[in-house]
Amino acid sequence: MVRVKQFIRGALLLEFVSAFGLAMRYFFRPKVTINYPFEKGPLSPRFRGEHALRRYPSGEERCIACKLCEAICPAQAIIIEAEPRPDGSRRTTRYDIDMVKCIYCGLCQEACPVDAIVEGPNYEFATETREELYYDKDKLLENGDRWETEIAKNLAMDAPYR
Repeated sequence: MVRVKQFIRGALLLEFVSAFGLAMRYFFRPKVTINYPFEKGPLSPRFRGEHALRRYPSGEERCIACKLCEAICPAQAIIIEAEPRPDGSRRTTRYDIDMVKCIYCGLCQEACPVDAIVEGPNYEFATETREELYYDKDKLLENGDRWETEIAKNLAMDAPYR
């Protein structure tokens, strides 16, 4: 019985020493994680973050009010109202996205024939109230203007795979 106890104690000591050695080996290596608020990891060009409405280089909004994004949204988070303009084209008068309902599936972006609605690279858009997550047309256009260069670059990188 004493020999069994000594054997068990020796085995436990051996396990402890090997585990401690393993811990010390990784303790002095460079860390594999990043210091998030100060460092950010790479994002895929296909990353789906905060929504944005894009404009043409002339400054005119791209959305032609076809309402395909509204029709395909599985969460019914998009609401569009449109009117014809004097030149015969249609443009939106109301473009709202309820980001609380949105499931970030990307179907709105895929359905858009003119790449007007996109999901941009911004993933840091926390708010203090729910009302701030109801995006209207002005907020979406502001996001598009802010992120246009990165959005255009990501769409160009993804173009061969579409």
